[in-house]
Amino acid sequence: MTTSAPAATPDHTAPLLAAVGLACRRGDRVLFKGLDLAVRPGEVVWLRGANGRGKTSLLRLLAGLSTPEAGEVKRAGALLYVAHANALKEDLTVLESLRFLARLHGREVDDAALTEALRRFGMATRRHAPVRTLSQGQRRRVALSRLAMVTSPTVWVLDEPFDALDVDGIATLNDVITRHVQGGGAVVLTSHQALTLSQPLPNVLQLDEVAA
Repeated sequence: MTTSAPAATPDHTAPLLAAVGLACRRGDRVLFKGLDLAVRPGEVVWLRGANGRGKTSLLRLLAGLSTPEAGEVKRAGALLYVAHANALKEDLTVLESLRFLARLHGREVDDAALTEALRRFGMATRRHAPVRTLSQGQRRRVALSRLAMVTSPTVWVLDEPFDALDVDGIATLNDVITRHVQGGGAVVLTSHQALTLSQPLPNVLQLDEVAA
């Protein structure tokens, strides 16, 4: 009689995103080197550092939008990057702009799903308004609404997501992030303002303490 080996058990502690020996150069200046990072399911990592220290550069490396000077980035599964710029087209309506952003990530989403995502961020009533008529805070809410359409565990890489949000917007984003990591996702973000996120408490990576 032959016996088969037991099925492998998924490793829920394995990183969804990792950087090993990462180095970044801007012109003649090395921003950081030897940076190691492991982001696991259920974690939020808050990148901190002085202006010009390389926070946005690191996010772009993690998202695969830039090439490191040294080291490598390993990704397990999907990744969603939301830049500091909102990437909204002025002449499109809010609904059209969100559909455009969804398509950039390879998703075809119907109007009902788009409207529900906008409702989550308090923008459903403005769905037919041209983007050019929105305030900066409203534009940020529209850009972040794509987070409400993610249904599977993934890594979110967010550059200053709380920028221009009011108290209600911050509370909504905190809730969306909490639900995401509770479902097995992970988040790496920057923020120049103090975070009020408490579930989970973010792990802090201080770039000022990384060798340059």
